[in-house]
This record gives sequence, structure tokens and C-alpha cells, in this order.
Amino acid sequence: MAISLARLAPNQPLRKAMPDTLPVLYSFRRCPYAMRARLALSISRQHCALREVVLRDKPAEMIEISPKATVPVLQLPQGNVLEESLDIMLWALNQNDPDHWLSPQHGTLSEMTTLIDRNDGPFKHHLDRYKYPHRYDDVTDATEHRQAGFHILTELNDQLAKTDQLFGDRISLADAALVPFIRQFANTDRDWFDAQPLADLQRWLAGHLASPLFEGIMTKYPAWQAGDEEPVFPLPA
Repeated sequence: MAISLARLAPNQPLRKAMPDTLPVLYSFRRCPYAMRARLALSISRQHCALREVVLRDKPAEMIEISPKATVPVLQLPQGNVLEESLDIMLWALNQNDPDHWLSPQHGTLSEMTTLIDRNDGPFKHHLDRYKYPHRYDDVTDATEHRQAGFHILTELNDQLAKTDQLFGDRISLADAALVPFIRQFANTDRDWFDAQPLADLQRWLAGHLASPLFEGIMTKYPAWQAGDEEPVFPLPA
């Protein structure tokens, strides 16, 4: 689905949230959409009350504010609800963007969102059918979707042959938005992935997965139920 540039305009900054008025983040540790949201919230130091979701038993509180019932969901103190991972990333970075994720070294924000669209559209289509072929009646050979995904990855590899990151030598919105999905594709058959001629993409992926930022957003939390204490995410400095 195309990303509307209208939603990229900076939001009005929120008043500084106190512990009892933090945004509430419904998340699931392994969901790539939730990962990308947590990456942006973490780098921007936008603290939230974290509610870890069990996908087979989603809390009624989340479904009430977001009937589509998919993570991540961010409820702001004023009551506004952000239901899409990229909207959460853009909201967080519009509040505070210390590493200039919205201003890439090369290219533009529009070019980054175009790349993210391709990830969330064609690449995610093939990733799902490669990783979960039993969920799709039309999939007779998952390797066909692996090959289609691989073709997209070769283009990313070519892009990364020129610079350390996708839009220059420093991390941008595009890197954080894509890395959880590339991780999921790679981990579907790690031996196969590691044997492919994708040296620059493999280097890029390994660097992100080993970074303190990524390790920090993968901390395990117990499933949340109404009445439970809510950990603050990211951890206060």
C-alpha cells in the first residue's frame, strides 16, 4: 500500500509525558512491524508503557482501541491511536530525530518511503509465502517465492555495495524499516541465505543485528494482562 506523503508532515510536539501519562505501546517481540516501531521509539527516546501481546490471546483493551487487532498499536496520552508501524516510526522521529533518520545522507524521504513500500508490498508477499506456505492455498512451491524475494534482495545488495547503509553511510529510516523483514527472510533458512552471493546485504544485516540498538529492542517481557505492571520502553537512560 502506498504511503501518503501527507502523513509525513511533522506532528505538533507532545508535552513531556510523566510516568502516569506515557503513551501505551502494544507490541509483540518477534513481529517485524513491531520491531521497526520499537527501533524508532528507542532511537528517539520516546518512552512508552509497554504491553507485550500474545497473538493467540490478544487483550480486549487493544482490540477496543484498534479493532484490526494487529501489532504494533500506540495510544497517545491525548487518546489518539496509531495503528500502523510506519506511522509510529514517523510520529516518534518527528518528536525527536537525534540521528537524522528522516534526513538521509543520500536521497530523499520520498525515495526512502518508496523503498519501504516495495518491502511492505512485493517483498512481504513473497516472504509470507516462503516462510508460511501452509497458510496459502495457492502456494505449491515455496522456493518460487524464495527466489522472487531473493531477486529483490539482490537489488538491495547492489545498493549496499556503494554505501554502508541503504541511503548513505549512516542509518536512516529505510534501514530500520527493512531490517526486521530481511532478518525474518534470512532466518527462514539461514544456511541457504548465508550461501547466497549477497555479501553486502549480509554484512549490513549482521551489523544491525549485533548493534546495541537492535539488541535493546529485543529484550523479552512477560505477556501483559490488565492490572499488570507495565515496563517502560525504552529503558530510561
